[in-house]
Amino acid sequence: MPPVAFHKGAFVPLEQATIGVMTHAFHYGTAVFEGVRGNWNEQEERLFIFRMREHYERLLEGCKVLHIQLPYSLDELCTITVEMVERCGYTQDIYIRPIAYKSEERVATLNLTPLKNDFTVLAIPFGAYLNVEAAARCCTSSWRRMEDTVIPPSVKISGLYVNSILAKTEAVAAGFDEAILLNQQGYVSEGTGENLFLVRKGKVVTPPLEDNILPGITRDTVITLAKNELGIETVERHLRRADLYLADELFLTGTAAHLTAVGSVDNHPLGDGQMGPLTRKLQNLYFDVIRGRSPRYLHWCTSAAPKLVSA
Repeated sequence: MPPVAFHKGAFVPLEQATIGVMTHAFHYGTAVFEGVRGNWNEQEERLFIFRMREHYERLLEGCKVLHIQLPYSLDELCTITVEMVERCGYTQDIYIRPIAYKSEERVATLNLTPLKNDFTVLAIPFGAYLNVEAAARCCTSSWRRMEDTVIPPSVKISGLYVNSILAKTEAVAAGFDEAILLNQQGYVSEGTGENLFLVRKGKVVTPPLEDNILPGITRDTVITLAKNELGIETVERHLRRADLYLADELFLTGTAAHLTAVGSVDNHPLGDGQMGPLTRKLQNLYFDVIRGRSPRYLHWCTSAAPKLVSA
């Protein structure tokens, strides 16, 4: 069954979901996107799309920032996405990419308000972004996290991600798995595509929103699971770089990265350099939830049955 996308108001073969070279979003990054996971449950033979509604709520917030008006409601966006996933027929973990963008084919125009808008959503097979069974080697980046007064980091604006791309490229070139960005005040912000948590003397700590982090949906999931399932309240406070070196455990969270342990930062080993016990507990809880195996959190999952829909 060939993959399809929803593009410019219709379901089309994925290879036909194209844009012109003069498209405004291509030149200027004037788009808002999301990354949504569809997690395959082998026993039930269906995908569970995790917290899709919350992802679209955030996408629509980003649309307000960029003056993008879509002809679809929140419910319609969710319905379109489920149908697209089912039409694709995937029987494995997938990554769903909705993107709302300035579609007018016009360059040398910096005023957003008169430009046309459009929406595309597609899905691709997607396994591990980082090795969730290993402990990642991280470094603090020489690049600083974008400030809210430059581009709002609370929504996923396409142009903003050049900041993360530069940091990730630098980290990988230096032999690390991932980079951690500090903000302009020197406080820890987040990874290039992940929020950050540390464990220190039994406390779970994460940077606050004011440190220019994305209010991550996986971040919120982990905070909820830590409280409801383990009785641990997460503390939000400023973190300095040295706090990372002194952590008993450190982990990253994100739609792509899931919940990934960190074994060292700037070549400073954390604990024994392996996944810590609390990180492991949270990771196990998280994977049960996203694959629809936890009845308490099934309201976070939207079922899609690819085998029931023909091309």
